[in-house]
Amino acid sequence: MLEDLKKDAVARMQKCVQVFQADLKKLRTGRAHPSLIEHLKIDYYGTDVPLQQVANVSIEDARTLVVSPYEKANGGRRSKRRSTSPSSA
Repeated sequence: MLEDLKKDAVARMQKCVQVFQADLKKLRTGRAHPSLIEHLKIDYYGTDVPLQQVANVSIEDARTLVVSPYEKANGGRRSKRRSTSPSSA
């Protein structure tokens, strides 16, 4: 019984440490890094997929990230949709 509790506590603590480490990767002061946006999901033909699967993320300079979609037509369609939505007016 006590061993089971100990194993459960160790497993939970390890998960907490992993989540904390992932959160620390997102903290960058004064410098852009692709890990800042790697968790974003993109609506791709009706399915939410990670940004890394539909675009290349690169660093232009210390404060700028460049997102280049693999399919240029998909990026244009998204821009058009954003510009015609009632919330952007």
